[in-house]
Amino acid sequence: PFDRLYIGFTSNLKARMLSHNVLGKKGYTKRYRPWTLIHTETFQTKQEAMKREKELKSGSGREYIRNHLL
Repeated sequence: PFDRLYIGFTSNLKARMLSHNVLGKKGYTKRYRPWTLIHTETFQTKQEAMKREKELKSGSGREYIRNHLL
């Protein structure tokens, strides 16, 4: 198992997980398979989701994830 976090937003979670764990042919997500979903949040707009993604990708956001969600 790898100690990696993937943070991202999608409008189709099932397809995103399939892409990262099965269908993807190259790149970061293939290299660190398998990916396990640990947390989801729902937003009304894409802009809200993008803002939250940016927060979680910050140093304090990653610290929050490691301390509260793992």
